[in-house]
Formats: sequence, C-alpha cells, structure tokens
Amino acid sequence: MLTAVQIKPDVYWVGALDWNARSFHGYRTEDGITYNAYLILDEKVTLIDTAKVTFKDEFLSRLSSVIDPSKIDVLVCNHVEMDHSGNVPTIKGLAPNVEIYASAPQGVKELTAHYHDLGYKGVKTGDTLNIGKRTLTFVQTPMVHWPDNMVTYDAYDKILFSNDAFGQHYASTGRFDDEVDLPEVMRQARKYYANIVQPYRMQAANAVKAVRKLGPDAIDIIAPAHGVCWRSHVADILDAYENVFTSGKLEDKALVVYDSMWGSTDKIAHAITDGFMAAGVPATLMDLKDNHVSDAMTVFLDAKYVAVGSPTLNSQMLPTVAEFVTYMKGLSPKNEGRVGIPFGSYGWAPLGPKNIAAELEGIGFDLPLGTIARNWLPDDAYLEGVRQQVIDLVK
Repeated sequence: MLTAVQIKPDVYWVGALDWNARSFHGYRTEDGITYNAYLILDEKVTLIDTAKVTFKDEFLSRLSSVIDPSKIDVLVCNHVEMDHSGNVPTIKGLAPNVEIYASAPQGVKELTAHYHDLGYKGVKTGDTLNIGKRTLTFVQTPMVHWPDNMVTYDAYDKILFSNDAFGQHYASTGRFDDEVDLPEVMRQARKYYANIVQPYRMQAANAVKAVRKLGPDAIDIIAPAHGVCWRSHVADILDAYENVFTSGKLEDKALVVYDSMWGSTDKIAHAITDGFMAAGVPATLMDLKDNHVSDAMTVFLDAKYVAVGSPTLNSQMLPTVAEFVTYMKGLSPKNEGRVGIPFGSYGWAPLGPKNIAAELEGIGFDLPLGTIARNWLPDDAYLEGVRQQVIDLVK
C-alpha cells in the first residue's frame, strides 16, 4: 500500500506522483508532475483537492492508509482543472454525504459543467468553515490561473493550501523544500510561474498581498497543488513571487533564441551573444532545435534584451521560431521597456527576420537596432559589426 505523508499532526499529504509526465499544455515537465491533495483529521474529516483521475488508485491508496474514504465529511475544491478535481466524483461515490465546497460562483459552475450537480456549496473571500478545532478561511484568487481559483487557510496549523500559486511541476520523493535540492526547486518554481501563471501577473501579485496580510508569523507551511511544500523557505518563495516573478521588473540580461538552416543565422546569434558578453550583460543562447520553448520562457521572464532569430523559409520564419513567438505571445508578458533584436539570414528576401520584427513590435518591444538581416553568408567583418552594435546598444 502507498502511504500518506504527515505534514503536521493530523494533516497528511495524500497526493500522487506522475514521474513520467513530460509535457503539460506545451510546457516541458522534465522532472514529472505532482498532484497534491491534503487530508485533515478533525471532527469533520476534510480533504483539500483530489488528483488526476488516471491516478485514482494511487490517490485512494494513500488516502486509505490514514482513514476509510467513506468517512470524509468535507471536500474543498480549490481549483476545478482536471489534474486537481479529477477524483471529485470518486470521493462523492465513496462518501455520499460529503459536502463539497468551491468558489462562488465560478467554481460551482465549473464543477457542475464537468461532473454534473453533486450538491456543491459556494464560498467567497472571507467565508469560513469550522471543522472542529480548526476553522478554514477561503480567499478567492481568480485567474491564478483559472476564474475559479481560491486558496484555503488553516489558522490552527498555520498552513496555506495555495493551489497553483507557489507550485512547481516537480516529482520527488521528498515532500518538503528542505528534503530536496533547493536551487532546483526554486528553478522549477520560476519555470512554473513563467509558463503557467505569467499571463495573470497582477492577479498573482494580489494573491501574494493577501498572503502578506495574514501576518509575518501566520504561515508555517505553504502547501501547493503541485511540487513540494514550503516550510523552511516560505520567506524565500514569497520574496521571489513579490520581488521577481510578479514585479514586472526587467534585469540587464539577455536571451538569444534562434534556429538556423545552414549556419548563417547561428553565426549572427553567436555574434549577438558575444556582444552582450563584451558589454558585461549576462546572456543565454538557446538554439530552438535543442531547447524547449518553456525553458526559453523561464529565462525570458525578467530579461530586458530578447534577440529572436530565423532565416527565411517559404517567406516565413522557421516553424520552431514561430512556435516560440506564438507561445511567448500567449503568455502575455509585460513588454514595457523590453528591447527586441530580430535577426536572421536570407537568400531572396529577408521575410523571416522581418516577420519576427513585426511580431515583436506588435506586442510592445522596442527595436532600437531595427532588423538585423544578412543576405547569404555573414563574413567576419559583418559579424564584428553586429557584435559592436550590441555593445553600443547596451552602453
């Protein structure tokens, strides 16, 4: 039998580990996915979220290691997306009298649309639910990252069940931030924010403000719906969300992403990167043949300079570059003050790099260097000129 993990007295993690997941909505999950659910033993036995339906057996095994699932009195559904709510009907079938709570009105609407009317109860920000010696408080966090999202706060245990906020797509045997490699967890938290939550920056910032209002000593554990729980580094993840992820601040660093057919665009990409290096600006070079767009977006999050390159193929940019541009645009990044450098080579017409320029300009990038486009092969003198343009731009 798979067993639960105690995170506080009478509070257990009863989720599932998807070790082999490698993609989530186009986001590469190289370390798998965790579907977190939490069980609270009190006068009313309470379950916070469930798990993806395909992990029903694993979820029920961990749950059953603590209590007979038929004894569950309350199910709190913080988020209706199916990787969280997939086993709501399962719990209702095992515990027919269970009370199911979700945000009002959107969470109730979405649950009804997904699983029909199972007798849902709607709650709003500030509503509370007494389950014995504990009282749960609900705070709606709409669009972090669906309209129905909310978080649940357990003041007795000082646990914030934060749903998607502060999460990571990261499967591990450790359940806490101090049981795994912290730099890796922080990287995964950044990647999760950049690829999932970034379009809702203002809403996420408001969610952090709501957490801050609880007080400096109000939270011992942040228990998200994905990844590890934060207990030793609560301040670190809050600071990262507040001062980096949701701040919209851009750092003097560069991302150079590109694809190349016969090496000409590759040479220009390296010249641009060398220019940033010579000017003292940290730069990351990513060939999109070998690097996933979701990893590029993790670097992109707070990069002031973004160079995007492609040769011309059939009057367009290469498909890998078009994928990056489309994916990036969909995440609606804050581009005020962002500097774009469209570049590439061409044979008959510079339409690949020009199309990139149009896309970047259309979403608010500044293009101080215009479009760097080279007919056929760039020689050493041309590449040195590109390098110097970048140095002059930065300085």
